[in-house]
Amino acid sequence: MYKLLCVGLGGFCGAICRYLISLLPYKGSFPFLTLITNLGGAILIGAVIGFATSRKGLSPNLVLFWKTGVCGGFTTFSTFSLEALQLMESGRGAYALAYVVLSILGCIAGVWAGRKLILL
Repeated sequence: MYKLLCVGLGGFCGAICRYLISLLPYKGSFPFLTLITNLGGAILIGAVIGFATSRKGLSPNLVLFWKTGVCGGFTTFSTFSLEALQLMESGRGAYALAYVVLSILGCIAGVWAGRKLILL
């Protein structure tokens, strides 16, 4: 139950940060704020993992709060990026490439299909 609380509280914090970024006064046609969110989330999850692996005895619940909660609530793109990097670093480049291509194209197709289903 405590782990769920850690994830939920972290997700709450991450989602609020994501929303606050969306309120920045940017009027351009390029989705700059989403890009900033995704890049920021990728940097944050990298820092969390780097910190967690370099510190012995760090609470797994604290890592869960930051990695799954905050980063997941802020952007799931950070988790996607971490997993793709881990596949590459473990020598599974073909899996990494397939994961990246299938994720991006599959998610774009999923948004299209979901919109079409609703608009029928």
